[in-house]
Amino acid sequence: MHIKLIRNATLKINYGGHVLLIDPYFAPRHSLPSFTGRSLNPMVELPGSVDDIIEGVELVIVSHLHTDHFDSVAKQQLPKSLPILCQPGDEQNIREAGFTNVAPLLATTVWQGITITPRQGSHGVGPVVEKMGPVIGLTLEAAGEPRVYWAGDTVLYPPVAKTIQQTSPEIIVTHSCGARWDGDLIVMDAEQTIAVSRLAPQSVIVATHMEALDHATVGRHGLREAAEAEGLDPSRLLIPPMGKRSILIDRLI
Repeated sequence: MHIKLIRNATLKINYGGHVLLIDPYFAPRHSLPSFTGRSLNPMVELPGSVDDIIEGVELVIVSHLHTDHFDSVAKQQLPKSLPILCQPGDEQNIREAGFTNVAPLLATTVWQGITITPRQGSHGVGPVVEKMGPVIGLTLEAAGEPRVYWAGDTVLYPPVAKTIQQTSPEIIVTHSCGARWDGDLIVMDAEQTIAVSRLAPQSVIVATHMEALDHATVGRHGLREAAEAEGLDPSRLLIPPMGKRSILIDRLI
């Protein structure tokens, strides 16, 4: 398995002999409004051209329709015939953008030998969840590959812990920027990311979704410092830079 962080939550994954793209967010730097008044979004540019990013992609997964997970540039530039798996309820919106091969991830699905299972997520806790709307995470399994739990835009709450317990993933991808909305935490922060590592001592954590949006409160350096202060083995918490190179995960577990 190779995994490359493009920017924010956007990942390009080589898994089971196929290339997957998760949550494409291709907007140019500073082309979208601020969430907090601190900066226009996204705060950083893509690490390469959209054509290079989508080269070889065979399946797109869209976890929800927030702009930083599926934006107008992605809708314009992704080939309309690419298969897309999405959160149930979002398929009509995606089809209206011209995509012709869209399916909701209603239950465990096998695509080209890869088993993809939707998992519960909560984009915060309390009243903010209604504002944020529904989200999903997912697990991936394939012969000869590590089990992967991509948690998505969720905080650490009981269903996430249950997924870890039930699936024993070897890789857990977290969104760890500590983003807040109206003061409420809407994705994991450093404390919750470290707590995930404690819940899953068998897992390598890959922390993403940092340093791209202005409502984030945790950056790469801060997360690493917090993990070191808690005595977390650096080899168990990977914090990839954007677009530099793929991480060959199967050599790390």
